[in-house]
Amino acid sequence: PMIQALEVSAWAIAATSASLVLADVPWFRRTRLIDRLAPYSRRRPSSIGAGPAGSIRQVIAPGIDRWGDRLSAALGVRHDLATRLERAGLTIAPSEFRRRQATRGLIALLIGAATVVALRPAGLLSTAALFALPMLVVIGEEHRVSRAVEHRRDRISAELPVVAEQLGLLLSAGHSLPSAIGRLAVRSDGAIAADLRQVARRVRQGLSASDALGEWAELSGVDAIDRLVAVLRLHDDAGDLGSLIAQEARTIRAAAHRDLLEVIERRSQLVWVPVTVATLVPGLIFLAVPFMSAMAQVTGGG
Repeated sequence: PMIQALEVSAWAIAATSASLVLADVPWFRRTRLIDRLAPYSRRRPSSIGAGPAGSIRQVIAPGIDRWGDRLSAALGVRHDLATRLERAGLTIAPSEFRRRQATRGLIALLIGAATVVALRPAGLLSTAALFALPMLVVIGEEHRVSRAVEHRRDRISAELPVVAEQLGLLLSAGHSLPSAIGRLAVRSDGAIAADLRQVARRVRQGLSASDALGEWAELSGVDAIDRLVAVLRLHDDAGDLGSLIAQEARTIRAAAHRDLLEVIERRSQLVWVPVTVATLVPGLIFLAVPFMSAMAQVTGGG
């Protein structure tokens, strides 16, 4: 009966997973108006399709989102999923990410159930295959987003001095702040260029340049961007910010240089770890041989 129950559960999980996966294929769903307008919105809305698959998603999506948020909180994640996805530069909606995460967890559970049915291992191994494997897959998705956030933050920190200097040059040349931002967004490439394109889009939607830059600073989570935006907001009150922005760019470059030196120092210390181990292990072996010989002589003499 236990094996039959596992087989029934495996088939049910397979059917649910197949419906969720096929619902993401464009052939099986129509693109809604809200999805077509999503590139013009600051946050991407949920893309729940129509039809039976969409109805199933509307029922299970709140529970999946709630359990996903609880798992993130248990892992020590402070920011919500929407903010982390935007900071990582991922265009997927939060609810869609949670559904994809749950689908991959179900697939891992299906693989574990099939392995248990086929191999019939001991009780502890069966529990590990049924519960540990899906949990590792779900946690792996969370870790992937966190790694993407850290990678993009490093790219922003590396690009920011050059972008700040270019902004200072454009403002000193007579460009307005929205014009300078739009020019950099069009003619440059990289993580900051994508953010500046979003800032320029928000300005075209009617938001002031200061408010759009404030949204960028809040979303990025980088302290250097907060300081740069604080200087750029003085553009309406001050006449020429070229020197101030150039000074801020030098400060950002110096901070990046200090961080690079710290990384180099840490890596240089890590180099000595295998050298130390490779030196100590043979030395301990050479010391252990005469010690064991002396102990054998003492023991035999006693």
